[in-house]
Amino acid sequence: MEPVRYHVLHETRYDYGSTISLSQQQLHLSPRFLPWQQIVEQRIDIEPAPTWRRDGQDAFGNPVTWISFHAPHDHLCIRSTMNIAVLPHLPDAAMLAESMPWEAVRERLAYDSSAPEAEDLDAVRFLFESPHVRVKHELADYAADCFPPGTPVLVGAKKLMSKIFDEFEFDPEATTVSTPVLEVLENKRGVCQDFAHLMIACLRALGLSARYVSGYLLTRPPPGKPRLIGADASHAWVSVYAPGSTDNWVDFDPTNNLLPDTEHITLAIGRDFTDISPLRGIILGGGGAEPEVAVTVVPLDEEEMPAGLLAVPVVDKAEA
Repeated sequence: MEPVRYHVLHETRYDYGSTISLSQQQLHLSPRFLPWQQIVEQRIDIEPAPTWRRDGQDAFGNPVTWISFHAPHDHLCIRSTMNIAVLPHLPDAAMLAESMPWEAVRERLAYDSSAPEAEDLDAVRFLFESPHVRVKHELADYAADCFPPGTPVLVGAKKLMSKIFDEFEFDPEATTVSTPVLEVLENKRGVCQDFAHLMIACLRALGLSARYVSGYLLTRPPPGKPRLIGADASHAWVSVYAPGSTDNWVDFDPTNNLLPDTEHITLAIGRDFTDISPLRGIILGGGGAEPEVAVTVVPLDEEEMPAGLLAVPVVDKAEA
């Protein structure tokens, strides 16, 4: 099982338009340690240099960096670079079919007076509503045909993933970061963040635990075309709790209708986007400018990219 090695560059630039006197930011830009993900090298460079910086872990075990600026500044550039290796970890059809019936998983997560298993206790954190995920009967109704009685939980999750992929249209103009999940369900349009929130909401409405996963997805240029630096973007998908499976969680990507493997790079895991936004903070002053975001994901076994290519700035609403 040979790993696939990547170099990732994620650059975010704010030109504030006027002076910022104070600023505090939380960064989820360092990759998470996972059994199938090896972090060879990673660093975050910040300009101007922050007055204060601390690296640690958040409540969900994700690497996080906190920074603070106490001096006036009119711009901010944060560059995260990493070399990372991803091992094959694709679940096979037998593992999906042999997962516990979804009702049994729901019962394990339901409250009772006995001491729960440690893994169940951890999973309960991802069972309830969160800022971007509502638990409503409309969502349970939408997912119901994917979970007939006795259906293995991972088989049902795969059917739900495919249903969202088939019935929803990718449309970057249809939603914003704050678009409610019920509106996404009604309009059947959105982006990866919306589809992840929708699938999570459906699963939680059925009494199942599901996590929001942020990271990167390898994109391939058209045949005969060079890979553009900065033309990629961050991505989001879903992790479903299935006791007894590998690591007790299995990932699903409803935007692409596939189970993530070596072309998905995981940054962080949370209840929804709010927990693991790449950049989140407060500022005093400034003109409210949108960030310019450039992401490049390059397999290290590809031929070296031509020199002199300029980064392509992308406004990524997920970092606004």
